[in-house]
Amino acid sequence: MNNKMHVYQAIARAASDHGIDTMFGLMGDANLFMVDSFVRDCGGRFVPVAHEGSAVLMALAYAHVAGKVGVATVTHGPGLTNCVTALTEGARGHIPMVLLAGDTPAANPRHLQSIDQRELVKATGAGFEQVRMPDTVGMDVARAFYRAQVERRPIVLNMPADFMWEEVSHVAQVLDVFTAPGGVAQGDILDQAIGMIASARRPLILAGGGAVTARDQLIRLADRLEAPLATTLKAKGLFNDHPYNIDIFGTLSTPAAYELIAQADCIVCFGTGLHEFTTDRGKLMKGKRIVQVDVEPAAIGGGLHPDAALVADAGLTAETILYWLDEAEIPASGFTRELDIGTLTAHPAGSGKAADGFVNYVTALERLEEVLPKDRVLVTDGGRFMTEVWCRISAPDPQSFVATTNFGAIGIGLQEAIGAGLAAPDRPVVLFIGDGGFMMGGINEFNTAVRLGLDLIVIVANDSAYGAEHIQFLDRKMDPSLTEFHWPSFAEVATSLGGHGIEVRSNEELKTALASLETRDGPLLIELRLDPHDVPRMRI
Repeated sequence: MNNKMHVYQAIARAASDHGIDTMFGLMGDANLFMVDSFVRDCGGRFVPVAHEGSAVLMALAYAHVAGKVGVATVTHGPGLTNCVTALTEGARGHIPMVLLAGDTPAANPRHLQSIDQRELVKATGAGFEQVRMPDTVGMDVARAFYRAQVERRPIVLNMPADFMWEEVSHVAQVLDVFTAPGGVAQGDILDQAIGMIASARRPLILAGGGAVTARDQLIRLADRLEAPLATTLKAKGLFNDHPYNIDIFGTLSTPAAYELIAQADCIVCFGTGLHEFTTDRGKLMKGKRIVQVDVEPAAIGGGLHPDAALVADAGLTAETILYWLDEAEIPASGFTRELDIGTLTAHPAGSGKAADGFVNYVTALERLEEVLPKDRVLVTDGGRFMTEVWCRISAPDPQSFVATTNFGAIGIGLQEAIGAGLAAPDRPVVLFIGDGGFMMGGINEFNTAVRLGLDLIVIVANDSAYGAEHIQFLDRKMDPSLTEFHWPSFAEVATSLGGHGIEVRSNEELKTALASLETRDGPLLIELRLDPHDVPRMRI
């Protein structure tokens, strides 16, 4: 059989060999033929975007929700520089994806759009892989996919434009990926950790994003210890419906849960780097024994140094601890016996009161939690509004929750919502985004959601200001007017872009907007008009 083909065809075929059926991107000189081949020769789906960074963001969310490698493609020069923020978000979020990045011809170093791609990519924290020669293209693509999965970060594959029409022999090459969990904890440190847990009278189990696959084992350990369960933000929803789930641990806890955490004498942490917001800058961990379990050595000791650190798989370690507790006939702590979980998980209620022309944000969130589709994928952009969303809007499980928090950027949520929607086509996606974030990155891709026919619900928290900066001016008794903006009507913009938009300035209009959720037939945008002086502060 003749397996001769051009390099651009071989790259497309290699992506297909890795099980890729969806590719996000924007075409240019250096990648358009590869994209064409991916669609026509390989039967893949290409999702065209308005901005190159959007392609990377969509691929990141797609990878998170679908549980496989996301793929995007851009052309050379500004096509890649436009991806810097998105690549940083993905690298810091440890998300496996491959960016097929065209490059200027190797034979023309003075090309107008030439840039040192390797150094640019290095600055973002993503990895870099080079198509070395036309004859090595199959292995180079395979290496990019291998590294994305093993290193758990974006890998940028550099594809020189002048290679594309070279003829090569294509042989499918897919490398075995060695990502089995780390070993079982053992040795003196394990003994010390078990001793701390066994002697605790008020233990608490904390799970982070690195422990979401160990849910069942962590629940068995918590039940055996009679210890409450909590999660970091990235593991939101992991212990839904468990009777002693106190929800998010740290600055996002309810007042009652915060007090309970303060009473604990031992925190057993699985798969979390113990970010400063999780520990409330260390305050929640004072006077407690801390046991930290993580398969990644670099994750341990970053936020604070634990009393016992186990570099091991979360699930296997939980099973090991449980085994030895049973062997030693350690009694349960009894910590959960007197807990009132309703009180522990109740955030302060909204007042329902707002100035004329505005709605009360907390009250609106409470109503949205009641009526939004339950089997949703929840996506949040960055901004002052987001912490109340994290506290008051539930997600079915961690894989159904996308928080664009890894780089502190705003304006990247709508793009990730689109990627999430394509990864879960049978489920609605709910995006919460601020007015500044929607202006920055929402308007340019909302029509992409329309073109794709996504079941997307966008809630815009519009306080006509950059809220975090607005608060800082107010706190110093300075004029905040530089932070305030007279935006267009986002509801009208959404309608003009092919969706449906509703503006909400009163409780009556909120009822109408909520009723529209039942009749939606495409992307729906609900614009909550908020008083910039009456939006709750960020809980971080």
